[in-house]
Amino acid sequence: MSDPVTQLGSNFIRNIIDEDLASGKHASIVTRFPPEPNGYLHIGHAKAICLNFGLAEHYHGRCHLRFDDTNPAKEEQEYIDAIKTDLSWLGFDWGEYEYHASDYFETLYGYAELLVGKGLAYVCDLNAEQMRTYRGTLTEPGKNSPYRDRSCDENLDLLRRMRAGEFADGSRVLRAKIDMAAPNLNLRDPVLYRLLRATHPRTGDTWCLYPMYDFAHGQSDSIEGVTHSLCTLEFQDHRPLYDWFLNALEIYSPQQIEFSRLNLTYTMMSKRRLLELVQEKHVSGWDDPRMPTLSGMRRRGFTAAAVRTFCERIGVGKSDSIIDMSVLEDCVREDLDRVAPRAMGVLRPLKVTITNYPEDQTEVFTVARHPKDPAMGTRTIPFSREIYVDRDDFMEDPPKKFFRLGPGREVRLRYGYIIRCDEVIKDSASGEVMELRCSYDLETGGGVLPEGRKKVKGIIHWVSAAHAVPVEVRLYDRLFSVANPAAEKERGYRDLLNAESFEVLFSALVEPSLAAAEAGDSFQFERLGYFTVDNKDSQPEKLVFNRSVTLRDTWAKLVNN
Repeated sequence: MSDPVTQLGSNFIRNIIDEDLASGKHASIVTRFPPEPNGYLHIGHAKAICLNFGLAEHYHGRCHLRFDDTNPAKEEQEYIDAIKTDLSWLGFDWGEYEYHASDYFETLYGYAELLVGKGLAYVCDLNAEQMRTYRGTLTEPGKNSPYRDRSCDENLDLLRRMRAGEFADGSRVLRAKIDMAAPNLNLRDPVLYRLLRATHPRTGDTWCLYPMYDFAHGQSDSIEGVTHSLCTLEFQDHRPLYDWFLNALEIYSPQQIEFSRLNLTYTMMSKRRLLELVQEKHVSGWDDPRMPTLSGMRRRGFTAAAVRTFCERIGVGKSDSIIDMSVLEDCVREDLDRVAPRAMGVLRPLKVTITNYPEDQTEVFTVARHPKDPAMGTRTIPFSREIYVDRDDFMEDPPKKFFRLGPGREVRLRYGYIIRCDEVIKDSASGEVMELRCSYDLETGGGVLPEGRKKVKGIIHWVSAAHAVPVEVRLYDRLFSVANPAAEKERGYRDLLNAESFEVLFSALVEPSLAAAEAGDSFQFERLGYFTVDNKDSQPEKLVFNRSVTLRDTWAKLVNN
């Protein structure tokens, strides 16, 4: 795997690290990737993963994987396992450096008692609605809680009784005593601990008092000796709070650096929204190939190399922007073009009978598995009197620039002969075209064109009827019909779902060389796009292929038109 940081070139984070190492501020660097195990990772997380692990690799430091598991009401072991799977798939190894915020629950609680003892934290009995009212607004200061002036001894007694489970969930919280008039709302006496009776994936029912994310974040970095705490821009306003905690506790303070998060067109990066799509069954699950999750992209056939290249290509900056989906899709095309063997598949079969070809004859064409990589070897394609072509490659009344089959028209079969459409057979009741009867030119096999023979412009793919392998093909497209669903004001995001994002073709056919394809194998179906064997539903007796990406960006054409 190439060095992802070198590929990125210079950026402001690298400049900071270079200066810190050169000045002796740090002998080596420690970064971390701190996911909350309350959902599956998405492409936005991939940027943070590549940055944190990539920097550690480039500078010969280390990157910690730390699960910020401070809210057991929303966290599950399933998510923890999925996060590890995604990280490994991307090619990153955290080795022995796996941590959990729950590892530090006792230490964090000790920090809470220390703040109470210093008169910097107090137990508050206001409910959530009252706290919102007391907090004030961006233009108006908040007002002090009536419980703000409890004595240190009373607060310590109440906190210990909270830990012991004496009080009901939501009845009391522990708050920092900072400044209810602070311009930064995060400093207006934020909540540090809340009562919550929920079984934790790691600690079980040991605790009923859990730290808030903001209280665990900076202290966990400090405990682990993180040198450069890299966060997305939404944490910039939280940094003064993290610094306040670290200074008040008089412990090591990591350097927090913010960078822009990844926003991608035609999808959403909110885990809450993605969870709603799953729960409401708008998608089949977190790994639905239309989802921006890494598991969904992996199932669709996106490669880890393509995702890493995408993260390298978009770079690291300080300004939020939205990246067009086509940039990611181009990365996928580039990688699959390099690694995917070629094959022929017919998605919507239309029968063709070659009337002047012997009924009992079969030829075998030997062709390259990849035109640019001889090391992939060859494959054999049988040819017989009856074949199938794609219905889209025939028109009864074709326009002038339609260089495929039509009555009296000629095309070349890929790797095979030139054929001419002589007769169109239709269903008598519906008028639907059921079969084409064609004739072939014996002297044009294997791409040969006899002297004086008129050249044909069209080349189409096909499969032999007697040898084709029946498969199911799933055509996936963009999840939303608008580029930025989160920015829509008039309609909810559910109303913006693309109704044409999923289509199943149950009667597709592929050439016999794909009969032994396995889950995760990718191929270029010539003229159609890149397709990958589904890693969940495909079976040896009935293969299921997912369209990973088309050969070119069809959405750009739609937008430009």
